[in-house]
Order: sequence, then C-alpha cells, then structure tokens
Amino acid sequence: MSPDELEKVRAEIGKLMAETAKINAEARWYPFVATAGLFAAAIGFVKLLSAVM
Repeated sequence: MSPDELEKVRAEIGKLMAETAKINAEARWYPFVATAGLFAAAIGFVKLLSAVM
C-alpha cells in the first residue's frame, strides 16, 4: 500500500470509530427517553379520563 492509501484507510477507520461512538451514546439514552415518553402518555391519558368523568 502506498502512504496515501494507508492514510485514507486510517481516516476511514477514524470516521467509523466516531460513528460507532455516536451510535453507542444514543443507544445508552434511548431506553430513558422511551420510558419518559411512555410515562408522559400515561399521565396524559389519566388526565384526559379524569376530565371526561
């Protein structure tokens, strides 16, 4: 491999590592956000039912 090709491969590896870190960070927070949305929907539903009755 030429030095230019090697540098291109290293840059691609760095890009892939950055994308992987981003996906892992999003995967860590997703369950918390989904749970908060579920609780908000449940509270809204209960308030809606109490307003109707």
